[in-house]
Amino acid sequence: MSEKATYPTYCLTDFRNTSGPIIDVRSPGEFFQGHIPGAKNLPLFSDSERALIGKSYKKESRKKAIYNGLKITLPKIKYLQTSLAESASRQENSKNTLRIYCWRGGMRSGTLGWLAASIGIKVYILKDGYKTYRKWVLDQFEKDYPIRLLGGKTGTGKTDILKSINSKKIYALDLEGLANHRGSSFGSLGMNQQPTSHQFENLIAEQLDVFINKNYKEIWVEAESPNLGKCRIPNSFYKQMKTAPLLEIIKKKKERVDNLVNIYSKNSQADLKDAVLRIHKRLGSKRTSEALLAIDQRKWAEACIAMLYYYDKCYDYEIKKSQNINIIDISGLSIKLSIEKIFKEKLNTL
Repeated sequence: MSEKATYPTYCLTDFRNTSGPIIDVRSPGEFFQGHIPGAKNLPLFSDSERALIGKSYKKESRKKAIYNGLKITLPKIKYLQTSLAESASRQENSKNTLRIYCWRGGMRSGTLGWLAASIGIKVYILKDGYKTYRKWVLDQFEKDYPIRLLGGKTGTGKTDILKSINSKKIYALDLEGLANHRGSSFGSLGMNQQPTSHQFENLIAEQLDVFINKNYKEIWVEAESPNLGKCRIPNSFYKQMKTAPLLEIIKKKKERVDNLVNIYSKNSQADLKDAVLRIHKRLGSKRTSEALLAIDQRKWAEACIAMLYYYDKCYDYEIKKSQNINIIDISGLSIKLSIEKIFKEKLNTL
């Protein structure tokens, strides 16, 4: 079905800078693949309906596709109007406006825009739709950023430090938080469902936009492998991470083990054993058996120690590739005192 614009549209900058709830009128499958963060999905067509209309457009005619679209839409008009009114009446939306988009800013968003306007809602429709938003997202990763990596062996509390940084000069980008994954075989335990790679990119781009608009001087990011579970860090941004100066934090092994026990012992024994078995070839039969037995006996510290050999070995291998490194020992320090010590350190220039 053609998506030629049928309603006044607004460029992405104006669309992003105005207020009001965002409505994504694409099918649930399109929305799941990726959407503007914060958008609500109010699909004009289901996935199967969208496929039917697309098929009629390609094999029959544009006229037939429009006919099929109207046939599907007309019975939904009351529901759609009610849903639009509910979205526009959100308490924080004092101006009674909605921002609406589809794939290319054409007939689907135009139809919902017309319905919204018919019940007195002011509408902003995104010109060129989600397609132009995705172009903006990918463009964010081509910019140069003043990145500093935060590194350290498993259990040193890198993520906690990043989340606790409160500085007008430093912006902490929590990639693991955005990906809902800690980046190891155990990374998904206790976490929510991961976003798709497209949505992960959207979330990162929005964070980078905050960095730019708030005039921070540096971005601090945890040193990661390219993949966090099924989410992949955008290649252009990851290349910048690989050449950024590294701040390595050190903690005593017992502190690291205690931290890991606190994080992972809350998970089921079955999930923990599955995570161990996923790396059994790299862990080795002896340490795999030790870890599994410790989990069975709920001896969490012993299970951690059995696996740290592998993870520490991997870390030592990767750290050798870095040249621009600051090393800070924060053993025995709270998160607050750790950050204070880090900020007092004379770090290598970006």
